[in-house]
Amino acid sequence: MATNGAATNSSSSSASSNSGQAPLEQQAGQNLNAIVQVFPPIVELNVGGVFYTTALTTLQRIQDSLLGQMFCGKSKTPVLRDSKGKFFIDRDGVLFRYILDFLRNQKLVLPENFSERERLKKEAEFFQLQEMLDSLTLPKSLSPVDPAYSVRTSVGTITVSYRGTFAFGRDGLADVKFRKLSRILVCGRVTLCREVFGETLNESRDPDRGAVDRYTARFFLKHTFLEQAFDMLVLAGYKCCGSCGTSTAGGIMVDKKPGMDNEEDRWNHYNEFVWVRE
Repeated sequence: MATNGAATNSSSSSASSNSGQAPLEQQAGQNLNAIVQVFPPIVELNVGGVFYTTALTTLQRIQDSLLGQMFCGKSKTPVLRDSKGKFFIDRDGVLFRYILDFLRNQKLVLPENFSERERLKKEAEFFQLQEMLDSLTLPKSLSPVDPAYSVRTSVGTITVSYRGTFAFGRDGLADVKFRKLSRILVCGRVTLCREVFGETLNESRDPDRGAVDRYTARFFLKHTFLEQAFDMLVLAGYKCCGSCGTSTAGGIMVDKKPGMDNEEDRWNHYNEFVWVRE
C-alpha cells in the first residue's frame, strides 16, 4: 500500500511538473516569434540597389505604414541586411525617393511631367501610405482662400495663347523649318491657373494680390513648349473646346545681316485656345 501511494505521488508530481513546463514552453515560443531589432538613429538603406541615408524618426513617422512597423519593431519578420550591413528592402530604388520625401514633408511633390504615377501608386500601396495613395489617385484638390468658393472652383475656363513666328525655307520654298514662340500666355481664374500649371506659372507681371478667387490675363509660363501646357491641362481634366488664330504677312523690310532669314519677320501669328473643365 505504501509503495502504491508513493507511485501515485510520484506520478502526480510528474504530471504537475509537466503541466508547469507547458506554459514555459509556450512563453519561450512566443519570445522566439517576437523579433527584437535595434536600429541606429541614422539608418542606411539599400532599396533595390539604390542607397539612401535617413533618420530613424523619418521612417517611424507614420507608424501604421509598413516602414513604421518595420523600424518600430512591430514587424513579424526581421529587416534584412545586405553584405555591407545596410538594411535591405526589395523594391524600386528610384521611386523610393518619393516615398522618403513624403515621409519627410508629409506632402506629395512630384516633378513636372512625371510619367510613372501608376508605378508610384503601387509603391504607395506596398508601403501602406494611404494619404500618399489618395494624392496619387484623386484629382488635384483646389485650395481657395475662401471656403465659399470651394464648389465653384471645380469647374472653369482657361485660355492659353501665344504669339510666334514660322520660319520657312529660303527663296520661297514651302517646307517649314521651325516654329518659334516668344511666350505662352495664360488667362483665367487664378486658383485654376495655379492648380493646373503649378511651378511652371510665372506671376511676376501680375501685381494684383488682394482679391480672392480673382481673374487675371497677366500670367505666362516659364517655358515655351505649347504641347507641355496642353498635356498639363488634359491631366487636370480640361478639354479644348475652341481655338482661333490670326497671322500677318509683310511688314517693314529692313536690311539684314548676311545669313539671316527675312521670311521669319513676314509670317507672324497669334493663336488662342479655350480649355473648359465641366
